[in-house]
Amino acid sequence: MIEAAKARLRAREEAALALLEALVEVNSFTDNVPGGTRVGEMLAAELRGLEGVSSVRSHASARYAPHWVARTEAAEESAAGCVAIVGHLDTVFPPGTFEGFRREGPIARGPGVLDMKGGLVVVLEALRALAHVGLLARVPIRVVIVSDEEVGSPEGQRVIAEEVAGARAALVFEAGRAKDLVITSRKGTGSAHIVATGKAAHAGNAHADGANAIWALARFIDHAQKLTNYTRGVTVNVGTIRGGHSKNTVPDRAEAELDFRYERRADGDALLVALAEAAKEVAVPGTTITVTGGIARSSLERTAASVALYEAYAACARAAGLGDGEAPLVGGGSDAATTAAFGIPSIDGLGPRGTGFHTLDERIEVATLVPKAEAIVRFLLGCMQKFDTDGLLRSS
Repeated sequence: MIEAAKARLRAREEAALALLEALVEVNSFTDNVPGGTRVGEMLAAELRGLEGVSSVRSHASARYAPHWVARTEAAEESAAGCVAIVGHLDTVFPPGTFEGFRREGPIARGPGVLDMKGGLVVVLEALRALAHVGLLARVPIRVVIVSDEEVGSPEGQRVIAEEVAGARAALVFEAGRAKDLVITSRKGTGSAHIVATGKAAHAGNAHADGANAIWALARFIDHAQKLTNYTRGVTVNVGTIRGGHSKNTVPDRAEAELDFRYERRADGDALLVALAEAAKEVAVPGTTITVTGGIARSSLERTAASVALYEAYAACARAAGLGDGEAPLVGGGSDAATTAAFGIPSIDGLGPRGTGFHTLDERIEVATLVPKAEAIVRFLLGCMQKFDTDGLLRSS
C-alpha cells in the first residue's frame, strides 16, 4: 500500500505544485473576505473530489471568510478517536502588498506558500494518495481549515472545538522548520488594553488641580514590564502608548497596548491577576487605571502524550527521508494550542520546509512537498493504529 501511495505522490508532484500556485495567486489576507472565500471554495472542491471523504461543509463567519470542515466516512458519526488535521487559509499581507507565486528552481516563493497554503497542499496530496489506494474512507480523519488563524482564531477556536473535541491526535500543518523539526511546545499569547484616566488642568496656572494620567500609565508600565520572568518563560511587552493633548496641559487620559507570552497556562492566568492588581496599586492620586483583554491562545505544553505522538510521527518522517528532530519552544501561537487545550495530543510544523513566513521573502523547498505528504500517509496508514492503555501513540 505504501509503495502505491508513494508512486501516486511522486506522479503528482508537478500537479501539487500547480495547485499550490493557484492557491497562492488568490490573496487571502484575513480581512479580504472575497479572497478567503475563493480559496476556501478551491480547497472544498479538492476535498469533495476525494473518494472516501463523506462530507465537506462550511461554517459561516460573522466577519471573515467561511471556515471549512471535511470528514472521512470513518469519522462521520463522531470525532471520538479520529485524527484531527488542522490548518488555516488566511495569510498576513493585504492585497497589493505581496502578491504572486514564483518558482525559482528548487525554491517557490509567494504569500502563504509556507504559511500555510503549502501545508494545505501537503494535506490534500496525502489524502489523495490514501484515496488512490482505496483506504481513505477507512481512516477516521476530520479536517478543519479556519480563516482567521493569523488574528488568533477568534472564531476558529470555536469551530475546532465543535468539530474535533475527542480526537485521539491532532496534526497541524504550519510552516515546516529547518531540518524538519517538529513542534511540540509553543508559548501561549495574550494582550491587554490599558486606559489611565485623570483630571485635566493647566500645567502652569492649576497644576495641583490636575491628575496626570500619563504619569499613572508610566507607573503601571514600569510595574507590568517587571512581571517578565525569563526563567519561567513569561514576557510582557508594552508596544504602544498614547495620551495627552499638549505639553502645558495635565493629561486626563492615556492608553497603552501590551502583549504577553507564557509557557504554562497557570502562568498566563497568574499574569492577568498581577496586571489587575498593579492597576490598583500604582495609580496616581486622582487617577484610575482599567485593564481589559486576556488570553488569546493557550499554550501548547509538551506532555507525555504529545511526545509519544511526536515519536510516532518522527518514525514516519524518517522513513520518508525527512529529519525527525524536535523543535525548541516556539514563541508564536497556533491552532495546535487550541486542540491541546481540549486534551488532544498535538504536534505542529508539519508543512513543507521553508523560511521567511510573515515576510516578503516567504519561500519553501519544493522537493519537500512529496516527502512531507508521504510522512503523513505513513502515519495515517500505520502509526495511528496502535494505542496503549493510556491512549498514547506508539509507532508501528
